[in-house]
Amino acid sequence: MTRRLQLRRALALTLLVCLAFTGLGYRLVNLQVLRHDELTRLAHEDMQREYWQAPRRGDILDVHGNLLATSISVKTVCADPSLIGNEQAIVARALAPLLQISEAELCQKLTPRICRNEHGEIITNNLHYARLKKNVPDQTWQEIQQTMSRLDFGVADIRLSRADRAFFDNLRQGAIFAEPDQLRIYPNGALAAQVLGFSGVEESQVDGHLVSKIVGRDGIELALNSELSGVAGWRVSEADRQQHELVSLRDEDVRARDGLNVVLTIDAVVQHILETSLAEAMEKHTPRSITGIVMRPATGEILAMASLPDYDPNQPDTVTPEMRDRDITDVMEPGSTFKIVTISGALNDGIVHLNDTFYCEDGHFAFAGRVLHDHEPFGNLTTESIITKSSNIGAAKVGIKLGEDRLYDYASDYGFGERTGIPLPGEVAGILYPVKDWSKVTIAQIPMGQGVGVTRLQMLMAMGAIANGGWLMRPMLVKCLEDRDGNIVQQYESQRVRQVVSADTARQMIEALKTVVSPEGTAPGAAMKEYVVAGKTGTAQKVENGEYVHGKYFASFIGFFPADNPQLCISIVMDEPKEGYYGGLVCGPVFRDVAERCASYLNIPPDENFQPPNLESPDTPPIMALQNNSETP
Repeated sequence: MTRRLQLRRALALTLLVCLAFTGLGYRLVNLQVLRHDELTRLAHEDMQREYWQAPRRGDILDVHGNLLATSISVKTVCADPSLIGNEQAIVARALAPLLQISEAELCQKLTPRICRNEHGEIITNNLHYARLKKNVPDQTWQEIQQTMSRLDFGVADIRLSRADRAFFDNLRQGAIFAEPDQLRIYPNGALAAQVLGFSGVEESQVDGHLVSKIVGRDGIELALNSELSGVAGWRVSEADRQQHELVSLRDEDVRARDGLNVVLTIDAVVQHILETSLAEAMEKHTPRSITGIVMRPATGEILAMASLPDYDPNQPDTVTPEMRDRDITDVMEPGSTFKIVTISGALNDGIVHLNDTFYCEDGHFAFAGRVLHDHEPFGNLTTESIITKSSNIGAAKVGIKLGEDRLYDYASDYGFGERTGIPLPGEVAGILYPVKDWSKVTIAQIPMGQGVGVTRLQMLMAMGAIANGGWLMRPMLVKCLEDRDGNIVQQYESQRVRQVVSADTARQMIEALKTVVSPEGTAPGAAMKEYVVAGKTGTAQKVENGEYVHGKYFASFIGFFPADNPQLCISIVMDEPKEGYYGGLVCGPVFRDVAERCASYLNIPPDENFQPPNLESPDTPPIMALQNNSETP
C-alpha cells in the first residue's frame, strides 16, 4: 500500500514536471518562434531611438552684410507627466512665473492623461511628453533648472521609503526638460517687410515628440525657403532604461546641414531713406497706399523696395492683404509714364523726330467716335514738347503714326504683359491685349497709358531701359548665397533681357525727359539741386468694375539721375492721394527727397557746371504740374 502511494506520488510529480516543461517549451517556442518578429520589433522600438537634428535656418543680409532676418537659439520646455505623480501643484507654482503661464493651465499640462487619436486609437504619449512653452530664452531655461533643483518635496523626511526618494530624485532630474529650437526674428522691425516676407512654424511628430520647423510664408523667406531651410540631420542609437543614449551603440549619425545665408542687393540705408520719405508723404497726402523702388539701371539691382501700409514680420498674425507688396502684385493703368514706350518706339523706327510738329487740336481730338482731351489746350507741339507738356493728343497722334503692330511690339519688348522674373512670390504679368483684341480707339488710348495694365516694377524697368542705353534688364534682388562661414556658394550676375531701342534713341529720349523737370514741364518739383534729372509723370484715372471713376487717381513719377550718366532710377506711386493728385505735384517732391538723400549717402558725384532751375516753390502750381490722364477719352 505504501509503495503504491509512493508510486502514485512519483507519477504525479513526474506528470507535473512534464507539464511544466511542456508549458515552458511552448512559452519558449511562442517567444522565440511564433512571436519572434513582433517581440523583436517591440524591443527595437523600446531601446532604439531616432534623434532628429534641426538645421539652423540661414540669415537674410543686405548688400553690406547687415542682418535683416536671423534665427536665434531658444528652448521648448517640456515635461514627463509620469515622473510628476501628484506633485503638479508644487511644480506649477514654481514654474508658472518663469514660463508666464497661469498655474491652473500649467497644472493641467502636467497631469498625465490618456487620449485617442483621429482613428480612435488610444495613445499614451501624453503620459510621458507634454509641451509647456515654446520660444523660451536660454537664460530662462537655466533659471528653470535652478528652480527645479531647489524644490523641496520632503525628501529630507526620514519616513520616506527608498522608492519615494527615487521618485522625487527623478522628478528633480528628468521631469522637466528642454528641446533645442529656433526663433526667427527681424532685427529692424518693418524695414523691407514685403521684400523679406515672414515665416511660420510647421510641426510634425518624430518618435512621439512634436518637432517644429521654420518655413517661409511670404517674400524672400518663401521664395528661397529651400535654400534658407537647410537639411535636417539624424542619429539612430540605443537607449538604456533611463532613456540615456548609449553612444557606443550608435548606428547612424548624419549631421544637419545648416541653411544658406541669402545676401540681397537691398541696401538697408537706402531702404530706410525710401521708407522714411514714403511715410512722410503718406502723412501729408493720406493716399490709400504709396509705393517706391530704387534701382541701379545699369545692372537692374534693386536697392530698395517698399509699399505702405506695411507690417512688422516679427508679428505675422497682424499681416493683412492691404499690406501686400503692391509693386509686383497690383495692376494699374500707368497714365502718361507709358508715353515713353510710344515716343521711343516711334523715334527708334525713324517715324518721328524730336523736332517734328504735331497739332494737338487745342485740347479736344475726335477719334473713332471718342473725344480725347488734354489737361490744357495745346496747339502745335514738337515730339519733345509732347513729353514736356505730357499731351495726350500728341502721344495719341504719334501712336497712330507708329501703328498698332509696332506699338504692341514695343510694349511687349519693354516687358509689359509678362513677369519681370524678380524672385518674389505673387508677381503678376499685367495686361497687354494682342492687337486682334483691340478696338478702333485702342491705338489712341494705349499711347497715353490707358487700356493697358502694368505693375509698378514693370514701369520702372521700362524707364530703366531708357536710362541704360535701350537695354532692358532683369530686376536683380539676390546678390549671392553664402554658407555659415561666409563662403559664396552661388553668385548671381545682372542679366540683360533684350535691347528694346538703340542707344541713340535712348539718348534722344533722355534729352526729352530732362525737360519734364524744367519750369515748363509737368514736374519741376522733382528737380534736384546738383544733378540733372530725367523722368516722367503720370496721373491715371482709376478703373473700377470696368469703368473710370471720377475723382480717383493713381499719381506717379519715375525718374533717374544724373541724366547723362544714370546711377539710380526711382519710382514713386500713390493710390488716391489727397491734397493734390497730379503726379508731378505729389510724387515729384518725394522723388527729389529720396534722390538727394541717396546721392549723399552713395557719394554720387554731382553734375559739373550744373545750374539748378529756380526751385523757390517746391509745390508747383497745378497748371505747371498738371499731368494728363485726369480725363478719359
